[in-house]
Amino acid sequence: MDRRDFLRTATTAAGLAATEQLLMPMLHGEVKRLESDGMIYRTLGRTGERISAIGLGGFHIGIPALQEQQSTQLIRRAIDHGITFLDNCWDYNDGVSEIRMGKALEDGYRNKVFLMTKIDGRTKAAAARQINESLRRLETDYVDLMQFHEVIRLEDPDRIFAEGGAMEAMLEARQAGKVRYIGFTGHKDPLVHLRMLEIARKHQFRFDTVQMPLNVMDAHFRSFTHQVLPVLTQEGIGVLGMKGLGDPYILNSKTVTPIECLHYCLNLPVSVQITGINSEAILNQALEAARTFRPLSSAEVASLLERTRPKAQEGEFELYKTTSHFDGTAHKPEMLG
Repeated sequence: MDRRDFLRTATTAAGLAATEQLLMPMLHGEVKRLESDGMIYRTLGRTGERISAIGLGGFHIGIPALQEQQSTQLIRRAIDHGITFLDNCWDYNDGVSEIRMGKALEDGYRNKVFLMTKIDGRTKAAAARQINESLRRLETDYVDLMQFHEVIRLEDPDRIFAEGGAMEAMLEARQAGKVRYIGFTGHKDPLVHLRMLEIARKHQFRFDTVQMPLNVMDAHFRSFTHQVLPVLTQEGIGVLGMKGLGDPYILNSKTVTPIECLHYCLNLPVSVQITGINSEAILNQALEAARTFRPLSSAEVASLLERTRPKAQEGEFELYKTTSHFDGTAHKPEMLG
C-alpha cells in the first residue's frame, strides 16, 4: 500500500467515526431560526460570525441566460428572505457575476450580508490585482471573506505560501482592511485540502474557512466528508459546503430529490451550504429546504447513503472530481499568474 492509499484508508476510517461524534452537538446547538422566514443561522467556525446556513452561489447569477435585472431581483429576494451568505469569485463569468452582485448590493443591501469572493492568482502580483478588481466590481471597500480558489493541485499550496506567493498579497489586503477573513476552496481531491492545511500549519497560519463538495455521493467516493470535515470541525475552521446537488449531476442519478440533497447537507456540521440559484423556483426550493429542515436520524442518513451508494462508487455523478470540466484554472492557466 503506497502513501496515498494509506492516507485514504486511514482518514476515511477516522472520518467516519469523527463525523458521527461531531455531528450531533452542532445540530442541537447551532440550528437557529428566524421566526419570520424559517431561515437557519449558524456560527462560522471560530470567527463568531452568524450566517445563514443556505448561501447564494455566485456563478449562476452571472450566466448569460439570466438578465441583469433578474439577477438583481433574485439576490435581493434571497436577502429579504433571510439568506445572508453570498458567494462569488473573480473569474465567474469573466467578472459579470461580481459586477451584478455589486449592483444588487446597492441601496443598503451590502450591510445586510456576509460577502465572500475568491481569487485565482498564485503569485503576489496576480493575487493583489485580482483582489482589487473584485472589490471594484463588487462596489465595496472590503469583503468579509476572501478565499484562494480552486486549490486542486498538490503544488497549489506551495505556490500560495512561497516567497512572493499569493498569501503575501492576501495578508497585506487583510492588514489594509480589504479582507476580514481568509479561506480556500477546492473540488478535486481531499488529499489536496489536507496538504493545504498541512502547509499552512508549517507557516504558522490557520485558515478561517474551507470550502469543498459535500453531498450524498461524496460520502462514497474521494470523500471530503470523511477525510477533511472532521479535521476542520476539530480545529474550529468554518465549513463551507458546495455542490450539494452535484451541479446538478447528482439529480441525474434519479436516486434523490433536491430537498433530500439539501437536507442531507444541512445535517452535516457545515456553517453554510452554498447552492446555485438562477430562478425564482430554485430560490424557493432552497428556502423550502431551510424552512422544513430538521436533524435527520441515523436511520434516515443511512437510508439516503444506501440509496445513493450504487451510483456513487466511481464518481460518475461527481464530475468535478473525475474530469476537468469544472477546472476553470486548467482551461485558463494564465489566471494563476
